[in-house]
Amino acid sequence: MTRDFNVEGANFLANGTGFSQEIVVTNTEWLMAILGNHDKHVKLLEDSFDVTVSSRGETISITGTNQEEIEQTTLVIKALLELLERHITPRSMDIVTAIKMAKDDKMPFFLNLYDEIVGRTADGKAIRAKNYGQLQYIKAVEKYDMVFGVGPAGTGKTYLAVVLAVQALKEGKVKKIILTRPAVEAGENLGFLPGDLKEKVDPYLRPVYDALYNVYGTEHTNRLMERGVIEIAPLAYMRGRTLEDAFVILDEAQNTTIAQMKMFLTRMGFGSKMIINGDHTQIDLPKGVRSGLIDAEAKLKNLERIKFVTFDEFDVVRHPVVADIIKAYNE
Repeated sequence: MTRDFNVEGANFLANGTGFSQEIVVTNTEWLMAILGNHDKHVKLLEDSFDVTVSSRGETISITGTNQEEIEQTTLVIKALLELLERHITPRSMDIVTAIKMAKDDKMPFFLNLYDEIVGRTADGKAIRAKNYGQLQYIKAVEKYDMVFGVGPAGTGKTYLAVVLAVQALKEGKVKKIILTRPAVEAGENLGFLPGDLKEKVDPYLRPVYDALYNVYGTEHTNRLMERGVIEIAPLAYMRGRTLEDAFVILDEAQNTTIAQMKMFLTRMGFGSKMIINGDHTQIDLPKGVRSGLIDAEAKLKNLERIKFVTFDEFDVVRHPVVADIIKAYNE
């Protein structure tokens, strides 16, 4: 079968000071999709790798002095062309993901991200894993009944957990969804906010609501909440309960105490799944109080029935500068 692109062999530059690689793309629409509007995808590649990307006619040329970075850039463009062969037009997010995976030596897994649809948004758009970390997270939830997702903000932990919970509910694997988080302020005082405890905590659960509204739509989400099929509550409301046939998500788990974490984990009943998400770098507990998440990792990491999935700055699915900021703060 004739392909719409061909990767030529790498060559030395004429002046002997670097290397060049050429990719011939005979499909004009594909060529434009790779370059991006106003060459915005080219800029992403050049900002991420020490290369120059240019096009002339059907040929994309990648030049530079670092052969490894030229090869990584070539792998990214080749993977994006293979996406186009699958009738998937790459967006900026796909370019960023491919770049991150190339830098992290995970490119063999890039196309796997598009093999499985995890769920769909309320308007029918397919939801897929956006990076290798998310792919591992999804596979872990499929295999294990208790999964810890640990890593920085922006890696999609909360959103994916909600999507997986909704799918389990739709497929009849569970009878209800329970979403909870500890009532710990991020530098603010809950006591000064109006309303009862749930009303005070609801604003802190905004990411959970946003994810539910995106997947189910606002009206359907509210109906399910009224019927008790979806329950959103502070962690304190979990005490004394046994949670059976439920998909339970604990968000912001780094702000649990050791006692709270033990209480939550031991609520698990038959037919249930639990996801515990947290970020070591955003602990808001009082000074001297050990995080229940860190304690749980130390005590439970070797248990065969529990899976820990770790995300890092390469898995951030927000603007590329967010990953740079996280990396800078971790140094």
